[in-house]
Amino acid sequence: MPLGRVKWYSLEKGFGFIESEEGADVYLASSALPAGIATVKPGTKLEFGVIEGKKGPQAMTVRLIDEPASVVANNRINHDDLATMIEDTIKILDKVGNGLRHGRHPSGPDAERLAKVLRGIAGQFES
Repeated sequence: MPLGRVKWYSLEKGFGFIESEEGADVYLASSALPAGIATVKPGTKLEFGVIEGKKGPQAMTVRLIDEPASVVANNRINHDDLATMIEDTIKILDKVGNGLRHGRHPSGPDAERLAKVLRGIAGQFES
């Protein structure tokens, strides 16, 4: 299985990219992350399978190998960053709430993405 490091990942968008050891960028969807992992930090070393997606290589069955030295389990993120995440989440929830008032439930992928964002924020308060 190929190895690489997380180039960037957005919890809110639900995807990011891995820079493989071969030098290619590989798409990383949130659905490819291991169970219980909502996000990954840049620099995290990963092992992953690759399939050819519509727009290029896509990671599947991702396994975390090594996190950057600066990342420690249960470490809180910067207060300003957390405040920004919460403000952005409020905007998302407001949009979802308005949709629900009009009988529109979020689609499966949108609902999954929202749930991951909420779990990520909850994890910051639990740590």
